[in-house]
Amino acid sequence: MASVPSLASSVNQRVADALASALPEAGGADPLLRRSDRADFQANGILALAKKAKANPRELAATVVEGIPTGDLIQEIEVSGPGFLNITITDRAIIETLAARAGDDRLGVPLAANPGTTVIDYAQPNVAKEMHVGHLRSAVIGAAMVEILEFTGEKVVRRHHIGDWGTQFGMLIQYLLEHPHELDHKGGHDADKQASGEEAMSNLNRLYKASRALFDSDEEFKTRARARVVDLQAGDPETLSLWQRFVDESKIYFYSVFNKLDMDIQDPDVVGESGYNDMLVETCKLLEDSGVAVRSNGALCVFFDEYKGQDGNPTPLIVQKSDGGFGYAATDLSAIRDRVGNLNASTLLYVVDARQSLHFKMVFETARRAGWLNDEVKAVQLAFGTVLGKDGKPFKTREGETVRLVDLLDEAVERAATVVREKAKELSEEEIAERAAQVGIGAVKYADLSTSAARDYKFDLDQMVSLTGDTSVYLQYAYARIQSILRKAGDARPAARAELALAPSERALGLHLDQFGELIAEAASEYAPHKVAAYLYQLASLYTTFYAECPVLKADTPEQVENRLFLCDLTARTLTKGMGLLGIRTPEKL
Repeated sequence: MASVPSLASSVNQRVADALASALPEAGGADPLLRRSDRADFQANGILALAKKAKANPRELAATVVEGIPTGDLIQEIEVSGPGFLNITITDRAIIETLAARAGDDRLGVPLAANPGTTVIDYAQPNVAKEMHVGHLRSAVIGAAMVEILEFTGEKVVRRHHIGDWGTQFGMLIQYLLEHPHELDHKGGHDADKQASGEEAMSNLNRLYKASRALFDSDEEFKTRARARVVDLQAGDPETLSLWQRFVDESKIYFYSVFNKLDMDIQDPDVVGESGYNDMLVETCKLLEDSGVAVRSNGALCVFFDEYKGQDGNPTPLIVQKSDGGFGYAATDLSAIRDRVGNLNASTLLYVVDARQSLHFKMVFETARRAGWLNDEVKAVQLAFGTVLGKDGKPFKTREGETVRLVDLLDEAVERAATVVREKAKELSEEEIAERAAQVGIGAVKYADLSTSAARDYKFDLDQMVSLTGDTSVYLQYAYARIQSILRKAGDARPAARAELALAPSERALGLHLDQFGELIAEAASEYAPHKVAAYLYQLASLYTTFYAECPVLKADTPEQVENRLFLCDLTARTLTKGMGLLGIRTPEKL
């Protein structure tokens, strides 16, 4: 089905046409239509246009009003103040537009006019290391942006740039070579037996600590470990085979954590640092031959006048170290070449900690100078802030250690189980466990996504699983309440009744429902999933007011019952679609 024009766009077009007729030289000017608390909409653009044309703004506004037909879409227009237009929509237009939305699986949300290909780099854990609270935001924000962009028609390629290469692997591989059973699972490596993520991480942790202790205390082992790094980089088959065991073991663990997060991570999307090894030499050669990078004290560097260190000297991007080793920049620049050249990306989106902003600014600028990024291909860092504890300091355990992500998610589910058990007396223990996972994980995701990515936010589980306030539980409860009403409706069915007059809270809910498509387009273009969260919270709040003020099943007439059921149903569909884009489930009962 074709997309449904929003009421705002329809009104905007009528005002723009009348404005062009009243002031031909202003053809194509934006009437600056906004939602208003004085009417449904306010057009503010006439003031500036009148000033430019040296016309009286109130007179111009009056002329524009004369040229706008009323009755079908627009009920009333009045000139306010120095030339604003206050515009009220007809009740019929609200319901007819919502009915058109309800007839479409996409709720009338348009596809983007010129979709491209976005490669999104998110959820980047490190091999042989435990995932902690710092890994949460990249995963949650990235997964939401994947869903939002795909919903607008963008082709999205997922990339998980895991840390799977570097000098620490010499130490790990050498230790495993000398202690060959350290990664064995209980009962051996049976191909048919899926090892648990916890066991995999336990093995990796134990091996990491033991190899680190030996590396720090035994000079001979340290020498062997460093030689093993050379073997790894040279592609020695035995060394690579052991390295692959670390990667495979880590993936068992990663996938178990992502599964808890209710996220789908596919093997082909995991392309770690090692995936670009074969490109590093050529990347350096291309940069050096083109003059983008120059040798400085033996290292290959890119210099920038605008980025200076504390000493006032330019801070270079080191692509290759003086000893011939490659830094992160070489890998990141090779990844850009691959994503643009082989994946045909028009946008590269990096969901990465704000503390890495300088690195990415320099990498992107280097890629632009080299011609890999240009007017047709852009790179954007969706930078995110830090997760803080209730005390406003970086989130740590009482012992001052980094919080394990698994522990955090398990605790969220436990807290949610308490809330669900208190609220839903008729659910079985199995159903409570299922709802608790949906509510707990949803609460963690929503707390992250309801804050602008760039800001730090406080991790407060008590607040996250609250039934009141700006939480996912509040939204899930609104959805479940609607499902309960629809189940109790008996023979009455949702039906749009455009002939009925609407109560103020029905109008407010309807006008907000109509904004969903414009909101999604905005969130996609600005890479702002928090705008979807804010929209949904307002939707649930408006629904709560409507529910309190407008009896649904006990409305005055059968037609009014049907119309209010229709508003309920479309609210529920919008909630579940919007929550789904954020990666949050909506249980039918709560």
